Amino acid sequence: MRIILQRVHRAHVMVDEMIVGEIGAGLVALVAVTHTDTEDDADALAAKTSALRLFDGPERAFDLNLAARGGELLCVSQFTLFADVRRGNRPSWSHAAPPAHAEPLIRHYANRIAAAGVHVQEGRFGAHMDVALVNDGPVTVILDSHEPGLSLLPGIAQGAER
Repeated sequence: MRIILQRVHRAHVMVDEMIVGEIGAGLVALVAVTHTDTEDDADALAAKTSALRLFDGPERAFDLNLAARGGELLCVSQFTLFADVRRGNRPSWSHAAPPAHAEPLIRHYANRIAAAGVHVQEGRFGAHMDVALVNDGPVTVILDSHEPGLSLLPGIAQGAER
């Protein structure tokens, strides 16, 4: 799984000119799934998302996590994060998981964040979405459960090949 987290003042996602998800201050999570991802990947990245201290506390910067800040999360599926642009000028999407595999894992990720006490809104999987956000900072963080040597993900061995 690959996730781009952006700290925002507010954000919303529209489908067919109707808002389907909207948050105030918090994080937008652009989430992509590849073929080998499992619920373990979703669990690990949800735990990391929930624990990351990306918000300023009363005495220092980057001191509070999403729940402590009282922030919200807008979860948006984005298969294009697995674009392969190494050959030619037209991206290949062969590394992105098919919808039947990806949708349940993205929903699982969102549900795990919600279980941590965070208000979660979602886009609409498979739809053409218009996402609007006001970056805060900007602060942008990339999480990838397949990154070699990434010791920050519980349950994923450091340096393990998948």
